[in-house]
Amino acid sequence: MSVAVLFVSFLVFLFVGFPVAYCLGISSLLYFLLENMPLVTFAQRFFSGLDSFTLLCIPGFMLAGNLMNTGGITYQIVRFCDKVIGHIRGGLGLANIGASMIFAGVSGTAAADAASLGGILIPAMVKDGYDADYSVAVTAASSCIGPIIPPSVPMIMAGTLTGISVSKMFVAGIIPGILMGLGMMAVAWVISVKRNYPKNEKRATFREIISSGREAFWALLMMVIILAGILTGIVTPTEASIIAVLYALFVGFFIYKELSITSALAVIRDSMVGAAGIMVLVGFANVFAYVLTKEQIPTMIANWILSVTRNKFIILLIINIFLLFVGCFMETIAALTILFPVLLPVVTSIGVSPIQFGVMCVLNLVIGLTTPPVGVCLFITTSIGKISIAQGTKAIIPFLICNFAVLLLVTYFPPVTLWLVGLLYGI
Repeated sequence: MSVAVLFVSFLVFLFVGFPVAYCLGISSLLYFLLENMPLVTFAQRFFSGLDSFTLLCIPGFMLAGNLMNTGGITYQIVRFCDKVIGHIRGGLGLANIGASMIFAGVSGTAAADAASLGGILIPAMVKDGYDADYSVAVTAASSCIGPIIPPSVPMIMAGTLTGISVSKMFVAGIIPGILMGLGMMAVAWVISVKRNYPKNEKRATFREIISSGREAFWALLMMVIILAGILTGIVTPTEASIIAVLYALFVGFFIYKELSITSALAVIRDSMVGAAGIMVLVGFANVFAYVLTKEQIPTMIANWILSVTRNKFIILLIINIFLLFVGCFMETIAALTILFPVLLPVVTSIGVSPIQFGVMCVLNLVIGLTTPPVGVCLFITTSIGKISIAQGTKAIIPFLICNFAVLLLVTYFPPVTLWLVGLLYGI
């Protein structure tokens, strides 16, 4: 009876429109009350979910990404990418994707990518003669790279919830992220040629590229410092996030001089509000997960799936379809905190690496950020481009097909995620 109340109340509150964090918290509280469990346990489980050094990455990388936007770093990245590939047909669209791949190395979130790069590039692309729906689609689709190429807030969440090495998950996301970027560039180029989109009148000279690279040097160096520090083990992901914040402040104030005390304080305030919302979600998700474990729900689900089939490929296909469906309706981090610990025992029992499955889960759910009805990145970019969700959805389909292809590689070809991890960590 109590378990039924847990799930029914969660779905009812979710349907009514409560934030997912409160849906988890209230439904868990009702379970505690019905089971006459001490509420001090509720509080202990909430705070134990937050008692993690790794979780400090989240406010750190969120703040670093926001400081980049305000401090002029994002603009320099876009300008450099345009100089390098702007001479190709549809070059500004290709630069959009390239900038997403670079920006992903700092922000760690798709929404930050869509909002920052979209605010700069969508108006610029429309002004240069690109269709608004294409400009929106390429920006929304490429924002999915953000949580795949390290650092990644969803991967931090997955690692924290299950004890998987966050650094190894970061490394596992590098090749899939690069494949996504290159694949979407190919799609963008084909569409650009077909629609005869513009290109820069002349190829940038080597001197112009070097000049642009010199101006973007500090922006590019930020990504190098973060990734090199994490991959070599010199710093932990949490320490890297703090270095990124200090670096973004230094560059914003003293190099590009776009930051002021007032704007920096506003960025810090907004970033902390966003991070606090995620932390509340993590705390309540930990309580919810405790209830599920107490009732042996993960074991029941694992046994049910394995009773249907023990074929590894079919099980992974079922999980992929399920996660893609969930991603269409639920925000990535919320879905990850609920489902990843539940599904992990299922895949490990059929011989799938937890690291591979972590990347697979994140990729499934971030694809949902570009699909209705809760496609956050699609909503952000369509609002910037001033087109309807229907127009944006239709235009993004070719890019989604590309991302689905990468998802299949991640799911069924383990070296895509594990080869680089094995090379660096010897596993």
